[in-house]
Order: sequence, then structure tokens, then C-alpha cells
Amino acid sequence: MDLALLRTFVAVHRAGSFTRAAALLGLSQPAVTSQIRALERQVGRPLFLRQARGVTPTSLGEELAHKAAPHLDALAEIAEGGVATGDGPARTLHLTGPPEFLAERALPALSGLDKGEGPDFGIRATFGTAQESLEGLAAGHHDLAISTVRPRGGLLTATALCDEELVLVAAPTWADRLPVERLGGGPAPVPGRAQPLPFVDCHESLPLVARYWTAVFDALPPGPGAVIVPDLRAVLGCVLAGAGLAVLPRYLCAGPLAEGRLRLLLNPAVAPLRTYFLVARTGTLALPHLSRTHDRLLRAAADWS
Repeated sequence: MDLALLRTFVAVHRAGSFTRAAALLGLSQPAVTSQIRALERQVGRPLFLRQARGVTPTSLGEELAHKAAPHLDALAEIAEGGVATGDGPARTLHLTGPPEFLAERALPALSGLDKGEGPDFGIRATFGTAQESLEGLAAGHHDLAISTVRPRGGLLTATALCDEELVLVAAPTWADRLPVERLGGGPAPVPGRAQPLPFVDCHESLPLVARYWTAVFDALPPGPGAVIVPDLRAVLGCVLAGAGLAVLPRYLCAGPLAEGRLRLLLNPAVAPLRTYFLVARTGTLALPHLSRTHDRLLRAAADWS
């Protein structure tokens, strides 16, 4: 059986589409289609079911992918320089995800990954939204993605990484002006009903504020955003400067809260949470450098609170 045909077959199986597989392989779509048909003639049965949007593997296709993919990945590891030469990293791992989470948690956890744990490899990080990260991962631009969205379908495999607590915070100047009470025995009051509140968030849709307001108050946020900036570290900076209120991960603002530069406006009995997922293309965790990175992040996440 031709290894080139198997390589194309595995690419189609992972991409779920002849078009996406062709882009990953640097081939034309007719060339990919021709190679898959040639392989199907060799095995004597269909490997994929053609659908309006992409393809799905037959039972034989699933069995062949399960058997062939790990061996092809191992060969690719060797062919692409899986043995370190002493002149630099043997290969590179491409990681993508939200900027503040990568900067504050994921990348520090990976900083010593090469020490006594196998061959050296480089790390390249790309910041992106959940949609951008998952689309880039599916297209083969990244090796691993950290996302707050669990992907659907069989192309990507997701593992729950950690939960983060979301807190409503403001600078002391704003906290002293707002009619906000801490949770006691009764229901949580909704602050600022009389007038819109100046929210700071990472998108016009106020994703974190809306998540918090829905979970705690069962209502929509009272007002549009005052400042929108696509990095939660910048959101934190704006709030510290007095721009308004924000909903932030507790880990990101723990220091300013402890120092008194930031105030916790509410303390609900059940804190709103957001889940992060560690995502890879199905089958690629057989590659040693991906597997070690995946395991290292899962171990590190056990200590994140």
C-alpha cells in the first residue's frame, strides 16, 4: 500500500474535507480526490461517505485511520527532524489561545518542558479568539489550542483543562459610588438599575459581563460597554484606572484585589465559572512533543484555582 496515499487518506480523515486536506497537503483538490479513489481501489471498498459538506469515514475508513495514523505520525516525526542535533530545537510546537490565559498560565507552565523530559522543541504562540483558534487548528496552522468553546465533530479532540471563577470588580472610586451590597441571606441586588453602568469588556457583546449577569441576576447587562479592548489584561488596566466595572477571571485580578487597588463588588454563593478546553486534531497526540505538552498543561491545571 502506497505511503503517499495513506498520508493523503489520514489528512482527509482528520480534516473531514477534501478541500481542507488539499490545503494542508499543498495539493489540488482533484489530486486529493484521485489519490483517495486510488486507495479505495486498492482496498476494494469505500473509505469515505461523500456529503454536502465534507466527508465522513466508513467503518473501514475509521479502522484504517486508527491503524495507520500513529505510524505515519511517527515517520513524520523522524522525517521532520525528531532527533535533536545540538544546533537548536528539533521541531516546533504551535500553540494558540486567548492572550491573557497563554501569557499568565499556559506559557509559564511550559517554560521548563524540555528539562529532562525528552528532546528539545521550540514553542510558538499565537493569540486568537475561540473561533480563530479552532479554525486555525483545524486548518493545520496550530498543533494545540486552548479554547473556551468545546468543538463539535470528529476532527478535533477536546479535553477539559480547568474552570476559572469570574468576579465583578471595580476600582475603589467606583465601588464607593455604586449601590452594591455583598450577598447575604437574601437575593443578590442588581446594581445600577437607575442608570447604565460603564462596563469594560473584551468585545461589543460584553461576553463576560453577560455571562455573569445571566448567572447571578438572571438578567441582561444594564447598558452597553464603555471601553472595549480584546485583551483581559488591558481590561484590568482600564478598570484600575477608573474606566468602569468589569467581570474578570479571579486569578487575573488576585494581586490588585489583595492590594486594595480593586474591589470585589459581589460575592455570590455560586460563582459563575468559565471552562477552558485543551484541543488537538484527532490522532495527533500520538506525536511525542504534542503528547508531552498536553500532559504538562493538564498537570499544571490541577494546581490552578
